[in-house]
Amino acid sequence: MWERKELKANAKYVLRTSYWKAFLVSLILAFVGGGINAPDLNFNFGSSDSSFDSQAGLDWGLLAPILALLTGVFIFIILLALAFRIFVGCPLEVGSMKYFKGAAEQDVNLNHLGYAFNGQRYMDIVVAMLWRGFLNFLWYLLLIIPGIVKSYAYSMVPFILANNPNIGYKRAVDLSNQMTRGHKFRIFVLDLSFLGWIFLGLLACGIGVLFVLPYINATKAELYLALRKESLERNLTTEEELRLVPPPLL
Repeated sequence: MWERKELKANAKYVLRTSYWKAFLVSLILAFVGGGINAPDLNFNFGSSDSSFDSQAGLDWGLLAPILALLTGVFIFIILLALAFRIFVGCPLEVGSMKYFKGAAEQDVNLNHLGYAFNGQRYMDIVVAMLWRGFLNFLWYLLLIIPGIVKSYAYSMVPFILANNPNIGYKRAVDLSNQMTRGHKFRIFVLDLSFLGWIFLGLLACGIGVLFVLPYINATKAELYLALRKESLERNLTTEEELRLVPPPLL
């Protein structure tokens, strides 16, 4: 059974010699992960200005085409951002997890970041990540709490794909679900343990949070290795399935 302090200690040890590489990967991951929120626009609908309402003399016949055009542009931007997230962000997320998993196994190689952009892997990775996102979306439609629980259940999918990108989208999600069974609450507590660091980062105009991300990602990689080891011991998967050993010669 894994221990939170041990995972964090291992992550700190890895980052001692590779922090800035991990920082670069974390920065890219944060950018493609959709972490940028739109500004909070504050519209006041509570009071009515008669000079605007009745005297402005708005020409809705002229405004309607403009509003339709703006709506179309907005929808196009949303679809473009969604396409970017699916076809660029998701593969980069798997590549980032490949990097952190490799660093935890003493293979610090920035080339892992582009791991998913290979003809034999790319579409399988995109489909598996899209399937995970779709399932998460359905659970969040049901209720917030089940959505959060399932997001933890499927959290190992990028790491699994980093081991075997051709494992299959259903198998990747199913294996992640099995690997995290009985661990979800402990993973939640692990996430809570970073709140102090995140709070300190927010005090530095929010920029400091970026410097905490390598620590969090490195710890999650250590968590995956611990869960993977336990799954192998429980025969939930095999070294062949996760491509930890060369395939047998035919």
